[in-house]
Amino acid sequence: MERLDHLEHLDKHLVDELAQVARETVREELREQTRKQRRTAMLYAASGAVALYAGAALALAVGLALALGLPDWAAALITAAILGAVAYLLRGAARPNRPTAGGHPAGAGVGAGQAAGSTAPVAAPPTGLGTPYPPMPPVAPGATSTPEPGAAPTRAGTDPEQPHHRA
Repeated sequence: MERLDHLEHLDKHLVDELAQVARETVREELREQTRKQRRTAMLYAASGAVALYAGAALALAVGLALALGLPDWAAALITAAILGAVAYLLRGAARPNRPTAGGHPAGAGVGAGQAAGSTAPVAAPPTGLGTPYPPMPPVAPGATSTPEPGAAPTRAGTDPEQPHHRA
């Protein structure tokens, strides 16, 4: 019996040692990944800063070219309008749900579970992720008439012993 207690102590020691090695290995791997991601982030930041200066130089060149034939204030105003239009177009391209000609976001037509010609629910959550609740059908399954607004749907004419799915 004493020998089994000794083996149990060795097993516990082995488990603790293995757990320590696993923690160190995971910690080292995370350090390496973080180092790579930090380097990538620094390169993106430097690229953005250089692009900003390149854009400023391009805007200056456009302004100076326009100033050859226009007053300086008009050239600056036209350059600002061009930059504002480009910024607006880039902002629109970055949005996931761009408005279409109808004023509704792209892909907001007939969705899953929505009949053609029906209107989408008006209420939407502030996150913009869709409807906060599933849409209610106009008629409850098995009901013969539309319930009054605010009234609970009834199950008149349904047999509780029959299956509730349709073949």
